[in-house]
Amino acid sequence: MNGCFFSFEGPEGAGKTTIISKLERFLREQGMTVLTTREPGGVRIAEAIRSLILNREYTEMDGRTEALLYAAARRQHLLERIVPALEAGCIVLCDRFVDSSLAYQGFARGLGIEEVWKINEFAIDGYMPDLTIYFDLDPRIGLERIRHNAREVNRLDLEALSFHDKVREGYRRLVERFADRIVVIDASRSLDDVFAETAAVVLARLKGR
Repeated sequence: MNGCFFSFEGPEGAGKTTIISKLERFLREQGMTVLTTREPGGVRIAEAIRSLILNREYTEMDGRTEALLYAAARRQHLLERIVPALEAGCIVLCDRFVDSSLAYQGFARGLGIEEVWKINEFAIDGYMPDLTIYFDLDPRIGLERIRHNAREVNRLDLEALSFHDKVREGYRRLVERFADRIVVIDASRSLDDVFAETAAVVLARLKGR
């Protein structure tokens, strides 16, 4: 039986990585086979592309270059890591997928959601998450969390607040467009509350297969 593909989206500082780690442990305790991965990255070539995209020195990077690099990393990651795991029956938990490109480059960079979707349509070749969980958070709160938690600051963290506001609006448009796939969770609450709701949503989806 094929596995189940979950992607997790949200602005900087929404707590995705922490929640995914807790969710992985929780599902393993239930006896499930789980693969946790991330974008951009997850495999050698994609990690090399990640180092280019997020490097704070490359502030001159063009928006289209950025979108193409993300799509290239996504293709390699999908081919090497996600597809084999799904075919082996694993539950895949992916920290970001195609919706990030649509929100960040498509909407916030002004390249156009449809235009960026076309680039990624070629890259993903029909593979999409069975369910996407979007952690919604005011970017002001998210960026403040990053400062307080001493997380490494990457190139996107350095963007103006107006950019992060556009990212959030981009996600809201995607939620409307893909209402059958994307579930919204309020990430401004406590970690325990956010995790409890996330776990409930994931378990419900798995039981409904």
